[in-house]
Amino acid sequence: MGTQPSAISRALRATLGPDGDLYAFPGDPLYKLRDARPYNLDIQVMPAAVTYPKTREQVADVVRCARECGCRVQARCGGHSYANYCLGGVDGAVVIDLKHFQHFSMDRKTWRATIGGGTLLGDVTKRLHEAGNRAMAHGTCPQVGIGGHATIGGLGPTSRQWGSSLDHVVEVEIVLADSSIKRCSETQNADIFWAVKGAGASFGVITEFVVRTEPEPGEAVEFSFSFRFGKYASMAPVFKAWQTFVADPNLTRKFTSSLVFTELGMVISGTFLGSEKEYEMLNMDSRFPGNQDKKTIVFKDWLGLVGHWAEDFALQIGGGLPAPLYTKSLAFNGCNLIPDEAIDKILKYMDNTKKGTLIWFVIFDLEGGAINDVPQDATAYAHRDALFYMQSYAVGVPKVSSTTKSFLRGLNDIVKEGMPGGVDFGAYAGYVDPELEDGQRAYWRGNLERLEIIKRSVDPGDVFWNPQGVRPGDMKKGDERPKKSFMEKLRACFK
Repeated sequence: MGTQPSAISRALRATLGPDGDLYAFPGDPLYKLRDARPYNLDIQVMPAAVTYPKTREQVADVVRCARECGCRVQARCGGHSYANYCLGGVDGAVVIDLKHFQHFSMDRKTWRATIGGGTLLGDVTKRLHEAGNRAMAHGTCPQVGIGGHATIGGLGPTSRQWGSSLDHVVEVEIVLADSSIKRCSETQNADIFWAVKGAGASFGVITEFVVRTEPEPGEAVEFSFSFRFGKYASMAPVFKAWQTFVADPNLTRKFTSSLVFTELGMVISGTFLGSEKEYEMLNMDSRFPGNQDKKTIVFKDWLGLVGHWAEDFALQIGGGLPAPLYTKSLAFNGCNLIPDEAIDKILKYMDNTKKGTLIWFVIFDLEGGAINDVPQDATAYAHRDALFYMQSYAVGVPKVSSTTKSFLRGLNDIVKEGMPGGVDFGAYAGYVDPELEDGQRAYWRGNLERLEIIKRSVDPGDVFWNPQGVRPGDMKKGDERPKKSFMEKLRACFK
């Protein structure tokens, strides 16, 4: 599918009228910098149009124009796709930017909030707080948008207690490929609702979310242990101790943590959503000896804690600013931990391999808890068994070098080769990896077939397309499927 930009520009101008604030096209002044705004500067993408609708009806009009002109469509909220999929992933898409969808209200009887589809997470936090000291689970970067976050998964420090962002969603308003506007929930258009809770970008443009909320936590403790001296191989005992600790099925859900390798060494950090006295009962100091820097900060207000998470994110990954990026991810479940000998190989590889950049991260994020209470097939999000994710990430200057890509590819290969045979690795669509050979299978695993059926029903022409999106059932590549289903493999772990 493709069209000349002039055709789509004529259609949009004729439909939306003369208000130039509603659209922009290639050739307009500062189009790439102001309107396209790619997040990953290493992947060049030029959309055929960027639109800024102000009403749901205008969203529907844009979808209709794009469909009739033969253009693909993708929605943009925060615009933080690692592969620029919110711009279509390739040239020629029509982008629907949701920045005008900022409405918010709170039902104080049910404590359900209605949130506009263009709201950024920082604003979500503030508005929920002001509406009655409420909160929901989400990630730590305030510039990320709820539109992508709550339709991919939405993982963050409170997810072990409360579930993912999408687990809080009870209803959405969505514009479909035929330009119809639907309300979706477990009782209305339930198949579409199931699909957008994990694969939203493939099914439509969500203009509104209704979410359940939680009371803000009270006291919380932030902690970090830094290991800055010596080779990475010398840190193996601490890495192994961390993995053993977080894999304990009795570990309190108040605890969350990440282990991060950088050019400067290794840091174990996290949050305990409870009192300092409760935190001290975990005996963290004795679990990770040999650190060169230990910090604990006690927070008694929610906004202060969330602000600290944002500052920490900025220190780790540049605050979500556009840059030349290269990313990969793997998901690990509780019965497939990284063997000790594989950890040794991983860290020796880090010691002995050229990175090609000083800005790289290998991040192990603890998940599980309430996320995994939800059945595997209850939503399109498929990683209900994941104990932690491994995300490897690098920034290039001025672009990502082949040396850097080789380093991260090799690292992921060593991890996969070091695991027991038959391990069914998945990947989190929020940490998108455009190089995955079968991204759809990695992202949605055993839920992919149902997604393809729903896609065929509501978007048979694949209007909402990106390079790794869900395809209509009759357009999927080949018919090969794993000999064993994911659930069969998972059950085998516990025999």
